[in-house]
Amino acid sequence: MPIFSAYDTTPLAYRLVGKGEPLICLPGGPMRASAYLGELGGLAARRQLVLLDLRGTGGSGVPEDPSTYRCDRLVDDVEALRAHLGLDRIDVLAHSAGADLALLYAARHPERLRTLTLVTPGVRAVGIVVTDQDLREAAELRRDEPWYPEARAAQEALLAGGPFAELWPAVRPLTYGRWDETARAHAGTSVGQINAEARERYAEEGAFDPAVTAAALRQVTAPVLVLAGEYDGHPSPHRATELAALFPEAEVTVQRGAGHFPWLDDAGAFARTVAAFLDPEIRTVRARGVRLAYREWGEEGAPPVVLVHGRAGSSATWTRIAEDLAADHHVYAPDLRGHGLSDWPSRYSFETFRDDLHAFLDARDLAGATVVGHSLGGVAAYLLAQREAGLIGRLVIEDAPPLLPLDPPRPPPVRPDGDLDFDWAVVPAIDAQLNAPDPAARERLSEITAPTLVIGGGPTSHIDQGQLAQLVRALPNAASVTIDAGHLIHTDRPEEFLAAIREFGLA
Repeated sequence: MPIFSAYDTTPLAYRLVGKGEPLICLPGGPMRASAYLGELGGLAARRQLVLLDLRGTGGSGVPEDPSTYRCDRLVDDVEALRAHLGLDRIDVLAHSAGADLALLYAARHPERLRTLTLVTPGVRAVGIVVTDQDLREAAELRRDEPWYPEARAAQEALLAGGPFAELWPAVRPLTYGRWDETARAHAGTSVGQINAEARERYAEEGAFDPAVTAAALRQVTAPVLVLAGEYDGHPSPHRATELAALFPEAEVTVQRGAGHFPWLDDAGAFARTVAAFLDPEIRTVRARGVRLAYREWGEEGAPPVVLVHGRAGSSATWTRIAEDLAADHHVYAPDLRGHGLSDWPSRYSFETFRDDLHAFLDARDLAGATVVGHSLGGVAAYLLAQREAGLIGRLVIEDAPPLLPLDPPRPPPVRPDGDLDFDWAVVPAIDAQLNAPDPAARERLSEITAPTLVIGGGPTSHIDQGQLAQLVRALPNAASVTIDAGHLIHTDRPEEFLAAIREFGLA
């Protein structure tokens, strides 16, 4: 475990988990050893987590002066870690009470902050009050849980001033989105990880000056993510929104089904949300309540092009094409729901993908853009074009299924082993529609007014090229070209694909 020296020579320890750009992680508790953060739901697969044990916790030393446990005095320890790592600017993630420390650091050292991620954050440092009613309302969301009556009674007794040590074990299930074996094991480590003396001193008188801190945070220009849990009352999503409002550049996301430890409640949702925020090449928009991540290339004001990937893909599959088009276009490539770094809401259909594409175009003010859709993305695009005449300026359909019944139908799919870069629930949902598609989609093809290019992948594609030819004949203003590449045309034959779409009019 690496050790460095604090300003007062107290030895401080940290753990390095994962690989990539460093992400300094400040634990909550307050004054809980950082081990409880684990790998933050798999975030360590994308970033190197620098998990700091605050003084007196975990592997760090106990200071000679106990008054240095006070939150405002820990700011110098964070700055010492930055200097020790040799970083000019740092990405900081803080959980719970650790967010108070991160807020003080941001106020004192704004020039050292590159990004700030606040997870179910403490808000005392800025004077936001978590009320008893906040906690009661959050608890009420769990009323159908079998443990709720006992937890709710213990919570009420605790709010009335009852003994914390006796009542907290019964209240604890309210802090997790799922009170399962994993949550119980995680909760069981808490007592051994917290320095009780340090905890009492963390928020001692003088630790916080909310008015001064809030004023300083209004000048912080670094991007800020405030991540709240739907079921959390400390803080509630409303209080988290109040916190975000203090910053010039802040976004709020509420993780569905999550409590105070969202990386345990849905590891994938947590890691995707934070990874998208931390990646400077990724931006996000909200589309009908779903967070969609997207990549962007080219100059503002250039003609817009939107690239929509296929099933099991992501915006990253378009990088080669986008870099070429960016010379004279403003290029956007979203991750569809259930794919890449967007939300995975477990509800999928061609129509939801169509509607998300519509919402994305609206959110980015892209009416009249050229839309290029591969496979599933192509279906979403042509369904939108037939529904919203004029919204899409030009349409390119790359080897997309024409929604004619499959004969023979696809058998029930079998999920492959291991982690996937997309939500497996997409596959059975879309296969069911491919086997028995809505005939209205075919009947309305003649309503597509946008000039359309259909690119087929030839005989090695799993898409029936005869059916694809029927699609072309049904479109009133369509041309077609075949590139003998199989289904992944823009990936496997990028030069020919680019030549085809530029000849079509992307010049």
